[in-house]
Amino acid sequence: MPVHLLSEALAFPPPEGASPEGIVAVGGDTSPARLRLAYGQGIFPWPVEGYPLLWFSPDPRFVLRLEELHVGRSLRKAIRRAPYALRFDTAFTEVMAACADVPRPGQSGTWITPELEAGFAALHADGIAHSVEAWEGDALVGGLYGVSLGRAFFGESMFAHRPDASKIAFATLGAQLRRWGFHFIDAQVHTPHLARFGARDIPREEFLAALEAALAADTLHGPWTLELDADEVVETLRA
Repeated sequence: MPVHLLSEALAFPPPEGASPEGIVAVGGDTSPARLRLAYGQGIFPWPVEGYPLLWFSPDPRFVLRLEELHVGRSLRKAIRRAPYALRFDTAFTEVMAACADVPRPGQSGTWITPELEAGFAALHADGIAHSVEAWEGDALVGGLYGVSLGRAFFGESMFAHRPDASKIAFATLGAQLRRWGFHFIDAQVHTPHLARFGARDIPREEFLAALEAALAADTLHGPWTLELDADEVVETLRA
């Protein structure tokens, strides 16, 4: 199946025409304008060493609908103990760098290239890319980052240097997004870690329809501020 080669024009082919592997297009750049356009169409970049930049829209898509977010009792207890200070958008570039440095099973490097770091940093400056951070004193010990458009959050990567740091950060994000009326967190492809939170595979057609509905709402531009304390996070997750 031929794959679309991007030009300098800011345009993508329809994601429904992706290859069986989910590849929509190759090439192009990681400018904030192109990244924003891609996410708004249900497409995301995924660099693979030795290839031009690849753009994906897989079928199925791994999605966590926020009304289906599940947090187990032990993690809720950990959140209540508040072992870390949770913050939004105070160390975006540091979170990206930490995610890029974390060893991944089966991976010899990172897909978070300098070009992508620059593109996401520009989206953060535009108020649509966000970080969630877990702090232990002055040390950043866990967190995640992603892109937000409308009432959709597209999760990109997470890391943890202390027990449960990324889990607590993710659960806190989920609780806050639920309070703000977000529809879903896009996890892109299946991971056992996020499956435990309730993420599941859905057909690409269903995902694109859910994305269209989420994009009908105004984007909540940053910088974001966490509005919930630990007890409120747990109560929101139990609702």
